[in-house]
Amino acid sequence: MQNLFHIFRNTPFGRETLLQSIYFCNCLGIQPVVYIPEFTKFLMYFSNDVVQIDLDASYLTAPNSAKAHVNELFEKEGLKPVFLTPKNFTASTLPDIQPDFDFMCCPRSVSDLSSRIGLGHIGPKVRNIIKAARFPILITSPVFKKWNSIAVFFGGSSNALKALKLGLRVSRESGLPLEIFTQVENKYKKSYQAVIDKEGLTDDIRNYVKKWHLFKEGKFEENLYQVPHDALVIMGAFGHGFIREIIFGSTMEMIQSTISNNLLIAGPNYTAKR
Repeated sequence: MQNLFHIFRNTPFGRETLLQSIYFCNCLGIQPVVYIPEFTKFLMYFSNDVVQIDLDASYLTAPNSAKAHVNELFEKEGLKPVFLTPKNFTASTLPDIQPDFDFMCCPRSVSDLSSRIGLGHIGPKVRNIIKAARFPILITSPVFKKWNSIAVFFGGSSNALKALKLGLRVSRESGLPLEIFTQVENKYKKSYQAVIDKEGLTDDIRNYVKKWHLFKEGKFEENLYQVPHDALVIMGAFGHGFIREIIFGSTMEMIQSTISNNLLIAGPNYTAKR
């Protein structure tokens, strides 16, 4: 059974993020795995990198009530979480976590207090996870929001293909409609269609895609208004060079700083599944 890894913050803001994980798990029929941290740091041992996650102090709020709060929220939705307890430690206060997950949920930052988290800010630790992970990262909106459709940004690149395959997978498993959004850049639809045909996705597009939006006019940031506010937005990220290139200084920066949707990001090491 597929699973999703969630780091619980026992605060009202953390409750909103957990509600989003619960909704995601319910939509896709996957197992939630919840980590209630006892320390503000831990290591994730990815195959190509070791990422140290630095949490802000709010993640350690009221530890005696944290598990009860998690169970209460899951019980209301008919789910039962698996709680992760680290077994190995690099240091006495530095747990090791093996990232054997299918998805991971993060707020836009895990190392800044919620009062400092703005729509246009994705923290460096979250970007590090996106860069290293072989699984997609669910980045939540500040407040819990249900999604009733899926929106994939597709520009024809290899990373965009990963996002499209992920979108098709989520659509297939959730039963929710999928729309594709493309900002046409000196190409025609047949150019994008050729990429899809070569990848063997033609039948999947026909079966699962409700509409393909091709923006031939207008600025991209203006066309983002056409993305449904209640859609789960899926996109790919590339990761050569500095981490800044994954999110910032790219189309992705514009997307994540303009819309308030929940985001599912396939990083450069994500291995797409059909």
